[in-house]
Amino acid sequence: MAGRVIALDVGDVRIGVAVSDPTGTIAQPLEVYKRVGYGPDSRYVKALCEKYGTQDVLLGLPLNMDGSLGPQAQKAQAFGQVLADMGLKVFYQDERMTTVTAEQVLISGSVRREDRKRYVDKLAAAVILEQWLASQS
Repeated sequence: MAGRVIALDVGDVRIGVAVSDPTGTIAQPLEVYKRVGYGPDSRYVKALCEKYGTQDVLLGLPLNMDGSLGPQAQKAQAFGQVLADMGLKVFYQDERMTTVTAEQVLISGSVRREDRKRYVDKLAAAVILEQWLASQS
């Protein structure tokens, strides 16, 4: 699969956003979007897809440690369904431990604790996207 992919780390308050390069091989953290509600949130994602010329959206799926779907995973799937209803092609990637990985990267980069909150969600989205891109090749 080639082409850009928008990746989302969907939380209750924020959505971390990452995007792949045009060849679909490199993930780049993009931004952290503050959630407003399903309508505005989904329109924002659709606009991002238009800006980057893609219909492909990858959502992190926060499975429980035993691999089962919990409430957060069900929320991610519900948001994914809203995006699919808008005509976007939605994919899911197990996101267990991605926030921990993102935090570790920020800590190793000497990012202050107070500043990490601004970056961790978009970095987690990039980790989710990197894992998914690797699984596609």
